[in-house]
Amino acid sequence: MQNTSTHQKHANITRPAYGQFHRWEWAVIGTSCGKIKQLAFDLIDRLGSDFRFGYVDADHRSADAEESKGKDAGSAMAYGAGMEYTDKITHHRFEFKGAMEKFQYRWWFNEQDAVLINGNHFRAERQIVVIDPKKEDSLKRKLDRLTNVELILLTENVKEVYPFLQDHLEDVSNIPVMKLSDRARIAEWLTEQMAHARPPLYGLVLAGGKSRRMGRDKGAIDFHGKPQREHAADLLTHFCEQTFLSCRPEQLKDIDSGYPVITDSFIELGPFGAILSAFREFPDAAWLVIATDLPLLDQTTLAQLTAKRNVSKTATAFNSPVNKFPEPLIAIWEPRSYPVLLQFLAQGYSCPRKALINSDVELLDAANPDALMNVNHPEELQRVRKLLS
Repeated sequence: MQNTSTHQKHANITRPAYGQFHRWEWAVIGTSCGKIKQLAFDLIDRLGSDFRFGYVDADHRSADAEESKGKDAGSAMAYGAGMEYTDKITHHRFEFKGAMEKFQYRWWFNEQDAVLINGNHFRAERQIVVIDPKKEDSLKRKLDRLTNVELILLTENVKEVYPFLQDHLEDVSNIPVMKLSDRARIAEWLTEQMAHARPPLYGLVLAGGKSRRMGRDKGAIDFHGKPQREHAADLLTHFCEQTFLSCRPEQLKDIDSGYPVITDSFIELGPFGAILSAFREFPDAAWLVIATDLPLLDQTTLAQLTAKRNVSKTATAFNSPVNKFPEPLIAIWEPRSYPVLLQFLAQGYSCPRKALINSDVELLDAANPDALMNVNHPEELQRVRKLLS
C-alpha cells in the first residue's frame, strides 16, 4: 500500500509575526536618504516619550572612510578585532564584523516598540511612500518592495500620486495621503498604528506543580467552592481575552475544568517551562501568569496589575512583599520576553525571577500584599483557611 501521508521534516511551531526587523516596522521610501532620516528623527522626537523607536539606515561612505584610515581610525576593529564594545555613558555601542540577517536583527531590536527604516537600503513588512519627483525613477525601480503600503506622503507642490504607483497598489483609494511637511498629522497617524501594536492579553494558571511540600495537588484544593485552579482561572477571565490552565502532560486526565489546557512542551523546567510553553503556542500574545497556590488573590490586585501594565517593558510584576524581588508568578509577560527567556535558558538558567531581575521590568508594590501570599505547606493551608473564614 502506498503511503500518502505528507512527510514533515521540521516541527510545526507557531512563529511570531515578525517582519525583517520587528513585529511593527515601517520602511520610508521614495525620497532622498536625508529626507527619510529627518522624517524618522522628527517622528521619534515627537513620540519618544510614549514609545521606544529603533532606526535602521546604511552609511557606506563612513565605513569606506574608516577603512582608508587603517590603524589610525582609533578602533580595535582596525587592528583585527572581531567585536568592540564601548560604554558611551548615555548609551552603548557595539561594533562587529560578520553577516547580519533578519534573525539577528530581530533580537537586537527586541526591546523597541517599533522600527523606522530607510527603505532605500532595506525592506520592511510595512511601507510609507513619499512622492518626490526628484526620486520618481528610483521609486519605479523599487516597486517590488511596495508590498503593504500604509501611508503616502506628498512633497512640496505635489498634488497627486504617480499613475504607475496607483496601478501598482491595490485599493489605493483607502491609503491615507498627507503632506510630508505635516509632521504633527503624520505623528498622530503613527500613534494610531501603535495602538494596534498592543498585544492581546491571555491568562495562564500554573497548575503543573508536583506539590511535594503540600503532599497533595495544590490546584485541586477547595478554598472558594471549587478547585483552586478553576477559581484562579475564573479571576483571569475578567482581564484576559482567553484563559488557559498549564499542566504537565500526565495531569490531563485529572483536569476537567472546561478551560483549555496548555501542556508543558519545555519539560522539567517548572514555571519557567510553563511560560515558554504558552509562548510557543501563542507567541504574539502577552501572558498574565498566576500561580495556582494564591488563594487570597483577588480581582482588585489583578486590576492594579493590568492597569499599570507597561507594554514597552519585558514584563510588569509586583515586588515580593517577602524579599522585595520581582514576583514572576503573578506577572504580565510581554511577547518580547519570549526570546529573553530562551536566551536565559541557553545560558543555563531556568529561574523566571532571575530573568525579571536582569531585564527591563515595570515593578509595582501591591496595594494588598496579603493577596500575594502563596500556600506551599499544610501549616500555611490551615492559616489561610482561618483567614478566609
